[in-house]
Amino acid sequence: MDIKVLGTGCANCRNTIALIEQVAQAKGVSVTLSKIEEMRDIVGYGVMSTPGVVIDGKVVHAGGVPSRGKVEQWFSA
Repeated sequence: MDIKVLGTGCANCRNTIALIEQVAQAKGVSVTLSKIEEMRDIVGYGVMSTPGVVIDGKVVHAGGVPSRGKVEQWFSA
């Protein structure tokens, strides 16, 4: 599972990365997690408010830290 967190490095972006790592580890899911910080790349995904989350090329979240429940749903789909 390829996951990208879109954001310029703010606290919410760091918290989103940490949350995704925690949930993936708890569920035993192998993920490739990367950070996209360039504004032109973020806008290229159509995300106007960060943090944004892209899973396997599809934007699944934008604007604010996702809830733990929402992140868990990504790994159970």
